[in-house]
Amino acid sequence: MRALLVEDHADLADVIRETLERDGQRVMVAVNAEQGERLAHLEDFEVLILDVMLPEGPEAGFQLGRRLRESGIGTPILYLTARADVESRLTGLMDGDDYLTKPFDVRELRARIRALARRGAGLASDTTALPGNVMLDLRTRRLWRSGVPTTVTGQEYALLECFVLHPRRVLSREEIIDTVWPGVEDVAPKLIDVYVSSLRRKLGEALIETVRGSGYRLGSAEADR
Repeated sequence: MRALLVEDHADLADVIRETLERDGQRVMVAVNAEQGERLAHLEDFEVLILDVMLPEGPEAGFQLGRRLRESGIGTPILYLTARADVESRLTGLMDGDDYLTKPFDVRELRARIRALARRGAGLASDTTALPGNVMLDLRTRRLWRSGVPTTVTGQEYALLECFVLHPRRVLSREEIIDTVWPGVEDVAPKLIDVYVSSLRRKLGEALIETVRGSGYRLGSAEADR
């Protein structure tokens, strides 16, 4: 597996690189957002590990992740940051696939990276037709509605992917939280409703069906008829 680490603290970068290389992974290190962005476009990686605070600014890692997503790079992202407040954690989860607070145990780092890599490797390469004339490419994470490219946030995408990978299941809010926010204990169930409403606004009411008293599921193909 190939990983890109964007981290400007040399000692921490060495620890992460050596840890992952012991697992048989190949790690390329960038020391700032500019270098990381260039490498992300030049090489194919299975995982991107982005420090949030880089020389370009206190949220340069978040900004780099957003630019990469907007450019069509769908590689799973793990954000690293010393900021442990809930707002920062939710920002990281909304903009990426996972979020790890410094200081961290390297065993947790390894586990999260392996989980992200498995998730990325398991995605289909072909586009999937969704209700409401929506098309999704799970490999590149690109979306189209009625043929028009549509942008969603990282966390909106993670929620949509959760439904797509369980197309016939009714998912409770608790199941969704466990999938989309793994390991985060203070996510309010109401947040699911907020993201569902946002996806419906962007991609159509038919996309996600409410199952009263149980949760949500991907809309039925009948909705397109």
